[in-house]
Order: sequence, then structure tokens, then C-alpha cells
Amino acid sequence: MRTFTVQREDSVPPRSGRRLGFLLVLLALALLGSLGALSAAMAEARYERDVARMVFNDNLELLEDARRSAGRAADSLSGALAASTDPSQEDSYIVISIAEHRLWYKKQDQVVFSTRVATGSGKVLAKNARKSSDKDSQWKFETPRGRLVVQSKETDPAWVPPDWHYVEVGQKKKAQPVQLKRGAGYQLSDGSTIIVDNTDIVRRYPDGRDEVLEGGDGLEIIADGKLFIPPFGTSHRRFQGVLGSHRLNMGDGYALHGTNAPNSIGRSVSHGCVRLRNEDIETLYQLVPVGTPVYIY
Repeated sequence: MRTFTVQREDSVPPRSGRRLGFLLVLLALALLGSLGALSAAMAEARYERDVARMVFNDNLELLEDARRSAGRAADSLSGALAASTDPSQEDSYIVISIAEHRLWYKKQDQVVFSTRVATGSGKVLAKNARKSSDKDSQWKFETPRGRLVVQSKETDPAWVPPDWHYVEVGQKKKAQPVQLKRGAGYQLSDGSTIIVDNTDIVRRYPDGRDEVLEGGDGLEIIADGKLFIPPFGTSHRRFQGVLGSHRLNMGDGYALHGTNAPNSIGRSVSHGCVRLRNEDIETLYQLVPVGTPVYIY
């Protein structure tokens, strides 16, 4: 005798039910994504809050917990170091408050040194006045926030000005920046020619005389309504004294350094670096080893 199995129609899920289930899965995934973004934003806010408190607490453990909870696995700058591989380095660190224009150097829970600083102005400089609204054609002079590291130290540092320095000076002096190139002179209206001669910038006159032009901050070459940008490697692209007596480099061109403008301390006036009085950066240079974390908030 044959046995037949009859399947009831209600045991097979209808097509509309399968669609509903698929939509519910998509909705659940979207909600999970939104919750993840919200959690990240909340973690970032907690990080900012905790860093602001760290000067006044038993600090290093709090800092590391805050950094981990916010997912800060790397520094805020691509060129900056990640966490130190030597745990003993974490016994000391620098804290900088941009809002308060203040720096603290701490060992465990003790403030070893504290002083006022100058930080980034926040100003925006257009590379080209015709494209001033394009972010890629602007420089914004901000001090970076996050965890950086003292990567190297220098005495009597020289400043090699980036192109923005000449654009900024050109705007102030109403002179058009022009790049000088090795092997190519720029003839002026009086018949003389501006040329690059090894490491010097020279003005060559029609009678064959050469005048080596003086360089430095405030001694930029301006003639015929043009401001000439010297090539890297020339003496005109190397300014002494601007950065004070000492510099602690943190990567990507950012540093803690002295200044030839002590009246700027306590203000938002720099192009992104943290300035100290020369006597203060000298003290910090003696105290702070390479590899010291720098927390900026």
C-alpha cells in the first residue's frame, strides 16, 4: 500500500513574507550602522572631555583609556608616531590647551613645568585669490589636536619657509609671487636679471656686475611688483632666529619652538606650531626626552 505525504499550503511561507523578512534584515543592518556612527561620535566627545580633565587627575591611565575608547589607534597626523613601544616613556608627557594657551609637562601625577604658549591663528590663506573658496587651494593655520610625539630635538633651529610664507608676504606687499628656478633667470625692467647661483640669489646687471642679495625674514626679494620665491637649498630659503633657540619636532612640520616675537605668547597667532618664550623652550628642551607624548586639545 502506497503512502502519500500531503504538504499543507500554510507550511510554505508566502513570497510576500519572504520579502518582509528581507526588508526587516536590511532595516536592522541600517539601525546597527546608525548606532555605530552615534557611538563613534559619543566616544569622540568623551575623549575631548577626558583630555580636558587629564591635567588635574592621576593622568596617564585616564589618557590611555580615553584614547582607546575613542578608537585613537594612531596620531592625528599621518606622519606622527603611534603609541610608544617603551612603556616607561608614558610616565611623562606634555599637555597643551589651545583655548587656554597653556602647556604642562607632567611626570606621573606631578606637574614638573608649566608655561604660556602661542597657538595657531585659525586664519585661512588662499593660494590663488581667484579660487579662494576651494579647500584644496587654501592653507588653514591651525594647531592640530590629538596625540602627537616628540620625534626629534634641535638647538639653534633654522626655519625653511613654505610657499605660503611668500604668498602671505606677497598679499601684504601687493606683490605677485613668482617661483625662481635654477638655470633660468628673470629679467627686470632696468635690464638686470635675478638668477640662482649655487646657494645664493644674485642680481646680475647689464655691465656684468653681480650683487648677492641679502635674505632672511623681512628681506624677501621684491622687484617690478613681483615677489621672488627662492628654491629650496638656497640661503634665501633658510631663516635663522625666527624659531628661537630650540625646537621639539612633532612631525608634518609641526613643532614646539621658541620665537623672535615674545609678545605673541598667550595668543592665537602662529601658523600651526606651538610657540614658547626662548627661556621656556630651553627649559623644556632639557627636561623632555625624544619619544615623549604630546596631547593637544
